[in-house]
Amino acid sequence: MSPDVSTVPVVVVGAGPTGTSAAIELGLRGIECLVLDRWEDVYPKPRAVHLDDEVYRIVDRLGVGEQFAAISRPGGGLRLVDRTMRMLGEFARVGVSETNGHHRANMFDQPDLERLLRARMHEQASVSFRGGVVVDGVDQVSPDLVRVRFHDAETLTAHAVETQFVLGCDGANSAVRAAIGSSMIDLGFEQRWLVVDVATTADLRQWEGVHQVCDTTRAATYMRIGETRYRWEFQLHDDETAADFTDAHLLEPLLRPWLGDIGVRELQVLRTAEYTFRAAIADRWRSGRIFLLGDAAHLTPPFIGQGMGAGLRDAANLAWKIAGFLTGRLRADVLDSYEPERAAHARAMIVMARRVGVVMTRGGRLGDVLRRTVVPLLGGIPVVGQQVTDSTTPALTRSPLIDAARTDRLAGQLCPNPLLDGRRLDDVLDAGWALVTTQAVAPSARSALDTLDCVVVETTPGDELATWLGRGRALAALVRPDRTVLAAGTDVTRLCALLAALVSPALLSPAHAEATS
Repeated sequence: MSPDVSTVPVVVVGAGPTGTSAAIELGLRGIECLVLDRWEDVYPKPRAVHLDDEVYRIVDRLGVGEQFAAISRPGGGLRLVDRTMRMLGEFARVGVSETNGHHRANMFDQPDLERLLRARMHEQASVSFRGGVVVDGVDQVSPDLVRVRFHDAETLTAHAVETQFVLGCDGANSAVRAAIGSSMIDLGFEQRWLVVDVATTADLRQWEGVHQVCDTTRAATYMRIGETRYRWEFQLHDDETAADFTDAHLLEPLLRPWLGDIGVRELQVLRTAEYTFRAAIADRWRSGRIFLLGDAAHLTPPFIGQGMGAGLRDAANLAWKIAGFLTGRLRADVLDSYEPERAAHARAMIVMARRVGVVMTRGGRLGDVLRRTVVPLLGGIPVVGQQVTDSTTPALTRSPLIDAARTDRLAGQLCPNPLLDGRRLDDVLDAGWALVTTQAVAPSARSALDTLDCVVVETTPGDELATWLGRGRALAALVRPDRTVLAAGTDVTRLCALLAALVSPALLSPAHAEATS
């Protein structure tokens, strides 16, 4: 018997942080979508534990910023130590970012964040969720139609849904990636690690940041992620598996350097798990109306804490573009910007994480000697410390939505998020475009921009936005809904015309065309 076929504009496969974030972004813009997932509820095991101020900004725009603050803990930065726990260097990353308006480093338990995102997703009237289902196939049946086949995990009842877009947010073993014939490109890093999550009310009296043991024999990482929650990660030897470390007594030799006079009986081992840290990226992120996001598109070693955040960046980059197309406000070719923007950025972050992992964990005895000698010297060089502690990620590269002229220093970067009369800029802009300018905008142009969902933000001399424009040698910047600068410069009329050129021709009346030309 053939399954019943329903229709919905967007299907999101996978309800982890990436999938739920994409669904929320779509829901906030009134786009109907269906989210499919293997699990009925949040996967309970802890995985990601860190996000930076740029990703916190995304979380805040999704509407759960205050709730996230309640379940997270500001981090302290990075401390490098050798196998004897002698400190080699310390790089603090504390306080609130002046650019993004949130703590630079944030520690949390992933299931807690996922519960916030799930609850927010369920608040969106246009978003439906079906858990306990397995996706069987994703087929592009025409240029603008995709069929998703799935079945109930318990009853095996078959279903199908036809949609204009599929977002594959279904993880490292992505069925959506397999369906479009995309393969993962190995970027040259693979290590097996033991991940240990512990709860205790005892005070371990350790520095609040991340401790990285730089050692070829047994590299390790320690971090506090909550009031009573701690995580350790240990590189496994070839003859070891997670089964060798199933309880606190077996773990005690590994944990002892951090425990002081604390006994292992005071620790509750929440889980031990073996992970293979890999560096890989999909050879293509899109086929027609089918897109890959999150771990389906990229895998990164955890050394710079950007794994989960990369998926949220994907969702923030793509969802508003799909919504703009579906509502008839943006041309179809804006969708061509997703892969070049995100793939280049993701690859840069993966390469950085791989490089850090190699420096911290490889090199044999000579590598250990070099780390003990060189790292303390680097810590005394201000420019090195600034690079280690700065959470700013690379600017997005030129694309159909990044008009990076040779002299444009701001295109592809995030616009700052300062306070404006007690509110952050992101709250003022809501979900639309913005023209940030030092010049007054004519009423006719302002009216046209308003119709195009573009808010005009006029700076005042000396404020943060004016200073930012000045550093970029610009008088104005056109800012996208994801807060990325499309273009900046001294010609405000040109920026208005760039926005008008992206908009569906049906929205542009002759008056609009004249006002923005």
